[in-house]
Amino acid sequence: MSMLPRPIALVGLSGTGKSTVAAVLAQRLGWPSFDTDALIVQFSGGPVAGLFATRGEDYFRTLETEMLGAALLCAAFRPAVLATGGGIVLREDNRMLLQQGAFTIWLDAPTDVLLARLLAHTEERPLLKGDNPAARLDTLRQQREPLYRAVADLVIDTAGLAPEAISAMIWGQVMRGA
Repeated sequence: MSMLPRPIALVGLSGTGKSTVAAVLAQRLGWPSFDTDALIVQFSGGPVAGLFATRGEDYFRTLETEMLGAALLCAAFRPAVLATGGGIVLREDNRMLLQQGAFTIWLDAPTDVLLARLLAHTEERPLLKGDNPAARLDTLRQQREPLYRAVADLVIDTAGLAPEAISAMIWGQVMRGA
């Protein structure tokens, strides 16, 4: 009996392209795609920003852990590509799930690139609120970089790359059995 390939999980700060790359990569591989934030929205019936405002970050992080576990459970039976929220690595349980259950890829880009991408979208990002979103992104990077590094099997700088090019890079790694 042959082993199924491991699911692929994408981690990184907001704006690195996790959701977009996950969809492109899943199509390329012929695998389903899960987005933990989208699963939370479906489960809770409201936007992530609303959950932060009404229930708080801790409640959101608990849902995030549950959705990651559910997505990885599904992916154990049929490989999938998972796009995770930027803060998924904050909980040790999530880091363990990622390390044990997926080939995890840290998508990264310089702060100015991330900020430009985020400002191009209308989606509200609760953790970027305030007068200086670039400074907030830098703070998040400093806090989360060691955690992303700890779970990452592969790191890709997405600056200047189209989602299709990033997908091709990942596909090349998967095909080589990385």
